[in-house]
Amino acid sequence: MGIVISTVNMKGGVGKTTLTVNLATCLAKNHGKRVLVLDLDAQISATLSLMSPHDFAKTRKKRKTLTYLLDSIIQPNPYNKLTIHDLICPSICNVEGLELLPGDIELYDEYLVSEMLHKQAIEQNATDFEKIWNYFERILIQDILDPVRNEYDFIIMDCAPGYNLLTRSGIAASDYYLLPARPEPLSIVGMQLLERRIAKLKESHQAEDELNIHLLGVVFILSGGGLLSRYYQQVMKRVREDFEPHHLFQNSIPMDVNVAKAVDMFMPVVIGMPGSSGAKAFAKLTEEFLTKLP
Repeated sequence: MGIVISTVNMKGGVGKTTLTVNLATCLAKNHGKRVLVLDLDAQISATLSLMSPHDFAKTRKKRKTLTYLLDSIIQPNPYNKLTIHDLICPSICNVEGLELLPGDIELYDEYLVSEMLHKQAIEQNATDFEKIWNYFERILIQDILDPVRNEYDFIIMDCAPGYNLLTRSGIAASDYYLLPARPEPLSIVGMQLLERRIAKLKESHQAEDELNIHLLGVVFILSGGGLLSRYYQQVMKRVREDFEPHHLFQNSIPMDVNVAKAVDMFMPVVIGMPGSSGAKAFAKLTEEFLTKLP
């Protein structure tokens, strides 16, 4: 079974997508792993970090995005014939073993989800709507991944900031989660909120089956240096006091403008500018990532 990992933080702009696509690329390119990137964020940052807007537009026109699979569950249609295998883009960025299930700017309609689950509750004569919702939340992403999970070493999901249905379902379907963070107060708040949310998520699913998800580690993605470095060190010290040493990656990602430039090229920095400090840092981080797995 492939290892499923969520990259998540309650706050946006902390480097979730940057971490997801560069880690996935390094695993495939440098270590020969078969990796699927799943974009669960309607901002489609992971998708556009691995394919051009032109290619995405063509893909979306053919309905070959995650939305197709979500629609098939929320509004079943006998004419929907495509499977997850039909939607996955192989050898993305010309890297053998690196594959992408594209996201979409319109992933699902929350009202239609509520309507579907309300109908199920009536059909099952269920009085506990929360239980119906929790079960759907638990299996949604899990059921989407089940047909392909054995085909990959890793499935890495780029989750949306906040705590919407897909983020919760992605976490519930995961074996581990990665917590990217910038050494800034609001990023730290996002980390604390996430830890509380995951604890509550586990509690809400105890009746069905205990969630078996673990924190793989906190990854610092720095957004500056120089005069700010002392301040950054103070914030990072606070984080180290909140987490066990084995939950903190020793390798961090330095401030490197080439990481942002690579996004403009619609590819990870480890491919676009492999000699840059950011790319080298991701290569070292990936090696550490592999040592953390059992």
